[in-house]
Amino acid sequence: MKTSARAALALAVLCGALWASPAQAAENDRDTTPATWAHRAEISYDSLQQHLYQGPQEHGLYLEKTPRKEEENPHSYLWPLREAAAATVDMSELPRAGARYDRDAAERFTTLRLYFNPRDGRPGYDSYLPAPLGQGGDVFYDDNAVVGLTFLDQYRATGKKAYLERAAETFDVVGRGWDDDPAKACPGGLHWVDSPANYMRAANVTGLSAQLAAELYAIERDERYLASAKKWYEWNWSCLRRSPGLYDNSRDDDGTVNKTLWTYNSGAMIGTATTLYQATGDRGYLKRAVEDANGSLDYWKQGERLHDQPAIFNAFYFDNLRILDDVRPDRAYRKTAAAYAEQTWKDNRTPSDGLFRFQPSGGGDHAPDAPAETLHQSAMIQIFAGLATDPS
Repeated sequence: MKTSARAALALAVLCGALWASPAQAAENDRDTTPATWAHRAEISYDSLQQHLYQGPQEHGLYLEKTPRKEEENPHSYLWPLREAAAATVDMSELPRAGARYDRDAAERFTTLRLYFNPRDGRPGYDSYLPAPLGQGGDVFYDDNAVVGLTFLDQYRATGKKAYLERAAETFDVVGRGWDDDPAKACPGGLHWVDSPANYMRAANVTGLSAQLAAELYAIERDERYLASAKKWYEWNWSCLRRSPGLYDNSRDDDGTVNKTLWTYNSGAMIGTATTLYQATGDRGYLKRAVEDANGSLDYWKQGERLHDQPAIFNAFYFDNLRILDDVRPDRAYRKTAAAYAEQTWKDNRTPSDGLFRFQPSGGGDHAPDAPAETLHQSAMIQIFAGLATDPS
């Protein structure tokens, strides 16, 4: 699915860049062609592996950030590992160059399974490693939804049914989060975390879970996936949609609405609607996807809004715009992603180690003294690899 990086690699050999430092290699990138984006993805992946990957002797785990402080966990939380897995799948799909990443991708999914906890009939992927490797954590439904989506990416990349089965398993996990209390304001929505103390029904978990269900339906044609995808998608649309493409963060049980806007909430709804259109033929979903894409772009392109969003949220957003672009092309989608990626490559990357550094929010201006994180390094790899798929 990704565009070939072979031309960029050949050029690197001729220029001597293959053996250069990331900073020297970057000097050889003159034009942001698909081959250049692929080359940048490779450079950024190499930096991730050199500075944040902990190696087979540490079960293929990653650091949360580097440098790691003594009081911090020895390994990353689930979400950064999931993003490293997603980035590696993207690398494995680079034509011709991708095969060299197949083994890495397979390892990521073996490592992901270390976070799975079968606990007391309420299984799920813990936010941190369960014993014996860690102290465990909560089952966050948004984490589990994105893990399921990554299993589907790997299933599509390899055709191996085990990945599809794991995705179906995570669908069952997130389905427990649906709130069926009719007395609450705007009944429904998915809980953020599997805990009696949860009070929040959130756009991220509901939208991402709807996307997981829609993608499972597109593959399996199981009506329960379709019913869930529609129900969960419609709750976000009805209860959290502020305007086209913009979704409030969450609704508390008492009716309070958190009005914070995030790019990945825009993206999940665009991707879900597009997938529902592809799976059902209902053009109403395509119309909604386009409306949300246009509305969100009008908002997020203003000023520094995209720049200030966490890099990982933008990776989700651009990925879902590509899903729509495959069905209903619009050059604005790629143009926006490319402008963000170019700026971030130039302004947020530390040439000496090839790592991206942001403000504590995960976005904004370069913070040269900040630790580099697996989460956001993986995000940039995903964005570069995604841009490498478009030959235009």
